[in-house]
Amino acid sequence: MLQIDGSYGEGGGQIVRTAVALSVLTKQPIEITNIRAGRPIPGLRPQHYTALSCIRSICDAEVEGLSVHSTHLRFTPHDVKPGTYTFDVGTAGSMTLVFQACLLSAFHATAPLTIVLKGGTDVRWAPSWDYFAHVFLPLIEKMGIRTETRLLKRGYYPTGGGEATVTLYPIGTLKSFSVQEPPSFSEISGIIHRANLPDHISTRIKHAVQKTMMKHNLRTTIQIDAAPSSSTGIGITLWSKSDETILGSMVLGEKSLSAESVGETAASHLMKEILSGATLDRYAIDQVLPYLVLAPKESACLIREISNHTQTNMWLIKQFFSVDFEVTAQQDTNRIVVR
Repeated sequence: MLQIDGSYGEGGGQIVRTAVALSVLTKQPIEITNIRAGRPIPGLRPQHYTALSCIRSICDAEVEGLSVHSTHLRFTPHDVKPGTYTFDVGTAGSMTLVFQACLLSAFHATAPLTIVLKGGTDVRWAPSWDYFAHVFLPLIEKMGIRTETRLLKRGYYPTGGGEATVTLYPIGTLKSFSVQEPPSFSEISGIIHRANLPDHISTRIKHAVQKTMMKHNLRTTIQIDAAPSSSTGIGITLWSKSDETILGSMVLGEKSLSAESVGETAASHLMKEILSGATLDRYAIDQVLPYLVLAPKESACLIREISNHTQTNMWLIKQFFSVDFEVTAQQDTNRIVVR
């Protein structure tokens, strides 16, 4: 049984979700100790519990220690079973993190697999729904993974109440991702989502983005998605596509942030990625890294920043695979080659 120290490096829930997903992929039983040991509330949180419960059902795993606040987990996977699985993350736990863990564990399924979740679609410390749908999923689609999504309702902190469905279809061979030259971008797309707030707030966010992008001669096409929800919320996701890749950014609105600040921050974050010459943004690298490793041929990308999160993910992946991450610092980016 493979031993994983859940407190290593960044020491967050990412270690647990990714370790369990890779356990299913490799059919390697694992034991995780010291789960989130350094966090103010150690152990599994509700969204981790839901992700692991869903994965357990998908592969009919034998599990010990699966409960909220647990700091010790033993997980023995079996074969993935296609079908439809429905779970409620509870309150505003991140649905996108649960979806990502389930997709990684089950993308080699032999028949379509559908996951229906309730919870938070746009919450702190997690990819927004629009980043998940318009950046992450199209990136792994370039590697051969085909999905279909449906957003039924957004959910915000504290009550959640969001609902969405993701269907994963069988794939052939996973493709490598190798983009080692700075992409060329001409247009920015985006979605501003809001619930229970006046129109002028999203309009001001939109104008702030347009003002920033005009300085860089980039066209903007931004939609406003206004719908009722059980909690008040607002945020923006931006992305830009080239022929080879997609870069994105996201900002969740808070009471302490002006509408103009939300728009300017999202725009400036995306421009930093574009101007650096990156081929994957600082959020995407963490989410895509396992797929780069699993591709049969060498993958490579340019990253503006190698975060502690990314370094932890590299360490974890090495526990499962004989793989080398060759990192070379360049002028404004870091070149990562997966061998």
